[in-house]
Amino acid sequence: MALPTFWMVMAFGAALAAGAPPLVLDRTIALPEVTGRIDHLAFDPARGQLLVAELGNDTVDVIDLHRGTLIRRLTGFHEPQGIGYAPRTDTIAIANGGDGTVRLLRGSDDAPIATTPLGSDADDIRVDPQSGAFLVGYGEGGIATLNPANGALLAQIPLPAHPEGFQLDPASRRLFVNIPDSQQIAVLDPGARKPLTTWRTPDLRGNFPMALADGGKTVIVAFRDPARLVALNAADGTIRASLDTCGDADDVFTDEKRKRLYVSCGEGFVDVFATDRTPYRPIGRIATKSGARTSLFVPEIDRLIVAARANLFGYGTGAEILVLRPN
Repeated sequence: MALPTFWMVMAFGAALAAGAPPLVLDRTIALPEVTGRIDHLAFDPARGQLLVAELGNDTVDVIDLHRGTLIRRLTGFHEPQGIGYAPRTDTIAIANGGDGTVRLLRGSDDAPIATTPLGSDADDIRVDPQSGAFLVGYGEGGIATLNPANGALLAQIPLPAHPEGFQLDPASRRLFVNIPDSQQIAVLDPGARKPLTTWRTPDLRGNFPMALADGGKTVIVAFRDPARLVALNAADGTIRASLDTCGDADDVFTDEKRKRLYVSCGEGFVDVFATDRTPYRPIGRIATKSGARTSLFVPEIDRLIVAARANLFGYGTGAEILVLRPN
């Protein structure tokens, strides 16, 4: 029998690759004695450390992602929700929903730097890549800018209701903010400290996670009711794409290297979409765990991190970090 030609081998390999899942489980890291909901994640690239805000446990875990081990657990927080790391000043920021404060710690030794009160429900955190400042959503509606060196309140922008996921486009310096209680997406000018415009979403509710794609030209939002992934033109808010996605979405990230989107959902899945051409298309649904809503894509190590809370009432597995490798 004749040996297969080079092109036959290549075609067979391509067929196998076509059926391969876009994400595979690389490792699992246990979070012992962690109960309740886990909220946002952040990454310290210099040390290869993952920072985990454990809202229901009032703790923050520091994990060595290279070794897959829990290094230490920080205590004394009040419903830690948002967490961010500013490399320029080596500062960790933890936003506490329980008392409305943002606590700054030194990255090298976790020593306290400052505590900044924002009133109530301090939540999501982003780092301005240009200034290094922390941007924090909080309260009945506002975005605060904090000095990462000393926690000083530099600016505040009022909003009509509590902000959820938001993103700053470094090029245009525009800030896009999900405001689910008002069924809108606000576009802000943080320099002028004022809103620029508002995009209404009357038929879509529960816009919690957000990402930017195409160099800031596209705003990606995952809605919960109905469960839809929507791509909007960053210039005017017109919808470019709208697709079904998993339920109870809490995070969405872009993988620019592979032209993909990852959506993590409390339903117990990560949905993967290809964005290499329009329209976007789903290419995989990866099972995780029920309630595993929070995630973080880390380009520096090329991994998607998913935080899975412990099963209720002590049944099943405990809290853990799922490290997924793009395939």
